[in-house]
Amino acid sequence: MSRQIDEILDIVAQKAMVDRSKLAPDAKLSELNISSLDMVEVIFALEDKLGIEMPFNANTNAEEFQTVGDVIAAVEAQMANKKDGSAAAGSN
Repeated sequence: MSRQIDEILDIVAQKAMVDRSKLAPDAKLSELNISSLDMVEVIFALEDKLGIEMPFNANTNAEEFQTVGDVIAAVEAQMANKKDGSAAAGSN
């Protein structure tokens, strides 16, 4: 597992108060008892720690995050966008 994924899982475990060992990519957030409020805290923590902005609204985007893997994929996509954006800005 990459260092970035470990960091993501550490934040999810801490903010959602879930045992880190239960955070397998296919683990369903609902089965881990991670509420939408928990996800808001997780998203804020991920944004702060990783310097990204997640397009997340607990009222409308909750269905996008069904599993731990969904959260990882969304964060990785934002990290890639950030990297692409900074590379493009540096080429001007």
